[in-house]
Amino acid sequence: MSAQATRSVGFISLGCPKATVDSERILSSLRADGYDISPNYDKADVVIVNTCGFIDEAITESLDAIGEALNENGKVIVTGCLGAKSSLIRDKFPSVIAVTGPQETDEVMSAVRSNFPLIHNPHFNLTPRQDVRLTPRHYAYLKISEGCNHKCTFCIIPSMRGKLVSRPIGSILEEASALVKSGVRELLVISQDTSAFGVDQKYRMDFWNGKPVKTRLLELTKELGQLGAWVRLHYVYPYPNVDDLIPLMSEGIILPYLDIPFQHASHRILKLMKRPASSENVLNRINAWRSICPDIAIRSTFIVGFPGETETEFQELLDFLTEANLDRVGCFEYSPVEGATANLLNETSVPDEVKSERKARLMEHQHKISSQRLREKIGTQQTILIDEMCADNVAIGRTQYDAPEIDGKVIIRNAPQLEAGDIVKAIITDSDDHDLFARA
Repeated sequence: MSAQATRSVGFISLGCPKATVDSERILSSLRADGYDISPNYDKADVVIVNTCGFIDEAITESLDAIGEALNENGKVIVTGCLGAKSSLIRDKFPSVIAVTGPQETDEVMSAVRSNFPLIHNPHFNLTPRQDVRLTPRHYAYLKISEGCNHKCTFCIIPSMRGKLVSRPIGSILEEASALVKSGVRELLVISQDTSAFGVDQKYRMDFWNGKPVKTRLLELTKELGQLGAWVRLHYVYPYPNVDDLIPLMSEGIILPYLDIPFQHASHRILKLMKRPASSENVLNRINAWRSICPDIAIRSTFIVGFPGETETEFQELLDFLTEANLDRVGCFEYSPVEGATANLLNETSVPDEVKSERKARLMEHQHKISSQRLREKIGTQQTILIDEMCADNVAIGRTQYDAPEIDGKVIIRNAPQLEAGDIVKAIITDSDDHDLFARA
């Protein structure tokens, strides 16, 4: 294909925040090369689809997006987690230009450059690189590692993203510092397994600001906490080293917030999942965390309908939720995604209608707990990070206990003129099922 002075690339980004970071890297590379980013199909020379393949619903969504892009544009490059199953995509869509797996920015760029080359502009590379972010200006995802060493039987992510590979801590801190200097007020730390950061490197020393820093989560969070932005931890596996982070939350160095996917509470089901199998120990640790940092917010996710799950074991999960008194909870129905070793267990499959019914019961049960946790904040003063300013002097923001897009919001009525990224104090006046209401 002949080179042109300008080319435009359409982009569809699906999946979790980790995939969002991959999308940002690809878009930044495209922009650095001189490609334009098109907001619609008809003006794009090619469309890149960054896919998700975690569960069956995500696979269906990804395949639908690829099909739509082919129908609307005709020239498609596929990347991301589902791209690791290239034969599945090639069989269904033989006309796609290229298929790559996750975190393969170089391979995506090679496919774009070879099929849609640009005429080289000798002055373009003199322009300072402007990295592309898909989040608002005031918060950003900070990916600290890739891959996972666990063998959870319900998960196929390690087969797609590989084993744990931690980034050099100096590189992470350099990126974080640059983000804060650019106006980011909240850093959302993400990975497949945040707690395992540095395990693969045996916690070796690196350098930041001329001093040695150990490649370990404790040291990373301490350094991030000195940059002047909120630091929020996601995808934290409940290793013992998590206990060391709680004093940092109590001291205000990082946010008092943990996103820990406990997945279940039944000892037998957790063993079948190859997850830590002691809900009693988890409850003791939660109580210990709250004794050190009473206002810590804990978010978790759970799976219902895992092969062999009985009604009694599901009730154990509901009882655990009552005892744990978690702030926020998400729930998934077990999905027998191709490649998951749980599909090979000699256990009775749970009917789909039972999965749906259990999910509804769990969410109704947790709804009462979360609503009460919100009501307890009425009358308190909270620090609010503003996300947007709406009409009629209404500001929308979040407390330090709420992550963007997945947790609740704070609606401030009769607010002064504020901007996204402002941090203000407000008195909580009311709550509903998910959100808080406040006056500045």
